[in-house]
Amino acid sequence: MRYSALRILLEGIRGHTGWKPVWRDPAPQPDYDYIIVGGGGHGLATAHYLAKIYKKARIAVLEKGWIGGGNVGRNTTIIRSNYLLDGNEPLYEFALKLWEGLEQDLNYNAMVSQRGILNLCHSDAQRDAFRRRGNAMILNGADAELLDQHQVREMAPFLDFENARFPIKGGLLQRRGGTVRHDAVAWGYARSAYSHGVDIIQNCEVTGFKIEKGLVKGVETSRGYIGAKKVGVAVAGSSSRVMAMAGLHLPIESHVLQAFVSEGLKPLIPGVITFGAGHFYISQSDKGGLVFGGDIDGYNSYAQRGNLPVVEDVLEGGMALMPMIGRARLLRMWGGLMDMSMDGSPFIDKTPIEGLYFNGGWCYGGFKATPASGYAFAHLLATDAPHETATELRLDRFRAGAMIDEKGAGAQPNLH
Repeated sequence: MRYSALRILLEGIRGHTGWKPVWRDPAPQPDYDYIIVGGGGHGLATAHYLAKIYKKARIAVLEKGWIGGGNVGRNTTIIRSNYLLDGNEPLYEFALKLWEGLEQDLNYNAMVSQRGILNLCHSDAQRDAFRRRGNAMILNGADAELLDQHQVREMAPFLDFENARFPIKGGLLQRRGGTVRHDAVAWGYARSAYSHGVDIIQNCEVTGFKIEKGLVKGVETSRGYIGAKKVGVAVAGSSSRVMAMAGLHLPIESHVLQAFVSEGLKPLIPGVITFGAGHFYISQSDKGGLVFGGDIDGYNSYAQRGNLPVVEDVLEGGMALMPMIGRARLLRMWGGLMDMSMDGSPFIDKTPIEGLYFNGGWCYGGFKATPASGYAFAHLLATDAPHETATELRLDRFRAGAMIDEKGAGAQPNLH
């Protein structure tokens, strides 16, 4: 079924009785040509592009829970491409271009809202660093504007410009950045992948790999053995555990990243704003809630829950930036499981096991990279060659001394 304004009108007239399930829940077949382990945004996007762009068939997505229950539904919905290094910026700019055409591609309202993202600077040195980053963005085809204090004040007069400890000197603005409805991204990709013949198998946890003479033959699951010619793994914070089943140890740590939303308020925040003197970022949802977050928790964990010291730290950052936030009531909070690589940049690469491919290590950048990550991973699975935007996202880059150290920080918040 194709969605349209006419379809909505007709269904409204007949009491919405003609809508059909957007994807079916099939039993797994004995074998497939391609298995994607992980039914989050990256896994579903991979299946979508593998079927639609690369015309591959006999594809299955295996999800241990339900579609939308992982990190794709546990984030702050921000999209942007304001990265510095050549190993990262082309991929995130490619993602932003795909975001801009996503709703037409999927025939689904993903609520893409390009309201802009403003990174505030609080010192002369930070402003110089933002100028450098903005120039790198422009060289890679992205948009960037360096604002002075007066321009920032016009855009966000509610910020604390009198704070002597964290003076606001200006900011780096990317107008094409913004937010997207995270649940709609999962549902839209799942619906499109299904419409192109992909089996989406929920409640199917991978418990092992069948590997013979260095070649993957299939996966053991909670619903039985499933054979495959190629297996792609995109399981975010569970990357280390899943790949360990294949005997592979990754340069990744798993940490919890908490996020928060306030009660609904009248329109206040014009886009996305980040605090340059601490890790705090904020936007406003369509329901009016202030959505914000900060650093990962300071310990390794596979749990999707956080702790109170991080809550306090994030809220302190918000109060330093905009004291008025102290009058808003916190409505709820949640935790996502981050796969933190040692240099802060992701991997999209083959593994030493033939037929087994890996996509992970996204740190804070997973949601915003979803379309490009899926496209690049699908390209790798289909052609056995890296996509042009992901040539440096290799698993062996540490051994080769080719790290992509975007922030000059590792996997732990004390190093940020």
